[in-house]
Amino acid sequence: MDGQSVTRLAPAKINLALHVTGRRDDGYHLLDMLVAFADTGDLIHIEKSKADQFYVSGRYKDGVPLNSGNLVLKARDALREKFGRVLPAVTIHLEKNLPIASGIGGGSSDAAATLLALNDLWELGLGLDELAALGLALGADLPMCLHGAASGTPLVARGIGEELSPVAHMPALSMLLVNDGTAVSTPEVFRALQSRDNPAMPQPAFHSLESLCRYLRATRNDLLGAALTLAPHIAQKLDMLRGHQALHAQMSGSGATCFAIFATQEDAEQAAMALRSKHPGWFIAATRTTGSQG
Repeated sequence: MDGQSVTRLAPAKINLALHVTGRRDDGYHLLDMLVAFADTGDLIHIEKSKADQFYVSGRYKDGVPLNSGNLVLKARDALREKFGRVLPAVTIHLEKNLPIASGIGGGSSDAAATLLALNDLWELGLGLDELAALGLALGADLPMCLHGAASGTPLVARGIGEELSPVAHMPALSMLLVNDGTAVSTPEVFRALQSRDNPAMPQPAFHSLESLCRYLRATRNDLLGAALTLAPHIAQKLDMLRGHQALHAQMSGSGATCFAIFATQEDAEQAAMALRSKHPGWFIAATRTTGSQG
């Protein structure tokens, strides 16, 4: 930050596990999630200007709304509404590097990074909890994405996603993200759920990569079955990742992005190269997640 501009990473949010444990009267589903944040993501660049502007670049810019329906602009406007006064005009540039509607938090992470960037640029002095309360009104993923964009600390998220606690002893993960271009609608996936009252996620307990993968094999993504009814070929992506000696592979969120954990970053990079040579049009990213702090 130079006083006139701020740039922030909006990291990919990886649902390592996702258990659907119930449904509230208002229709929101109750979830247990283990979430990690990658060093791959979109970029938000904001600078002071004479008039508000918003533009999008990057591989996945097509399909991003440029009007008030965009969560980035909703985040900007929510801050202005909270303070009830005119805040300086800004130009917001979103570099869209993550696929749209892909289960890795793109839009929510973009909005979270926007809240953090504007809090700095406008010198509002809001704490993370205040920003999270503001973000929750925009979407259930916003609080966890705020923590992800602020520190990358892995989290357990419960409730509708707003009950957050940091995870101890989570190693940084060498990971591969794969999406063949399939966009899956989160509401449609939830509508296709066969069961909404499933066992809770086991209490996270691990101290190493090996014990983490053992723990993950005892968890689920309860949205996978529903997503497969809409996009059956997701199963092929998971089989493909397992065929590259992944330690663990699963779909993230409501899909269709799949992730694989590898023993080393070199292994993840080699798998990425092999897959890119066969599928040059796919989103394939070798990345690394942030481990537990301290």
